[in-house]
Amino acid sequence: MNDLDILALAAHRDDIEQTCGGTLLKAAAMGQRTGILDLSQGEMGTRGDATSRAREAEAAAKILRVQWRQALDLPDGRIENTFANKLKVARVLREQRPRVLILPYWQGRHPDHYTASILGYEATFLAGLTKLGSTPATVDIPAAEELLSLKPHRPFKIVYASLYYDVRPTFVVDITPHFDDKVRSLLAYDSQYSDQSAGSGLFPSHLEIRQRLETMARFYGLLAGVDYAEPFVQKEVGLVEDLTLIPVKSM
Repeated sequence: MNDLDILALAAHRDDIEQTCGGTLLKAAAMGQRTGILDLSQGEMGTRGDATSRAREAEAAAKILRVQWRQALDLPDGRIENTFANKLKVARVLREQRPRVLILPYWQGRHPDHYTASILGYEATFLAGLTKLGSTPATVDIPAAEELLSLKPHRPFKIVYASLYYDVRPTFVVDITPHFDDKVRSLLAYDSQYSDQSAGSGLFPSHLEIRQRLETMARFYGLLAGVDYAEPFVQKEVGLVEDLTLIPVKSM
């Protein structure tokens, strides 16, 4: 099995489609191997259920051209940063061995989102520990035995998809050629986003969904002088080798 170039982790099925689906499409167009790890299965959604959400996530994955997608069994609406949950994520990191890990931004309205961010970061640290799974504190946890058979791994880079939170991005990714497919991937969640009476007071209409996605993508694109973009934050200082090749115009 080939290692992933990029793994995107999120709390819920459909989070990736909204926050960084265009970026995954762009990566796939460049020949990179991409994957998605959903922490929960969508059983708490107002519309649909875990079974329909699984079917829709598979359809969305095909549109996004990802090579791998899996959902863990963390409770929807109650994702917790426990040691056992970190081991579940660490197992995936060791199996898929991504070079880049996309996490949700570490602040936000939904507790599942910011918990998933911290959980993902701490699981990444654990995934690189050689003795993880062999100590008395871990041997009774189901994921521990499998961890022992997998080589330690940490992604080279962690970036945070920040669309759900009002923060100035460190950088944006131009998704202009891929915007329409990004929208299609989200609308693949038919039970969630098709026009219907159930939850009509909570959910926007089909047309409004596209308008919202377009407005946000145009806003972040405007910051960098492109039509559509997705925002990201990185914690590290950026490194520039050649000042004449910095792409975004100042005036």
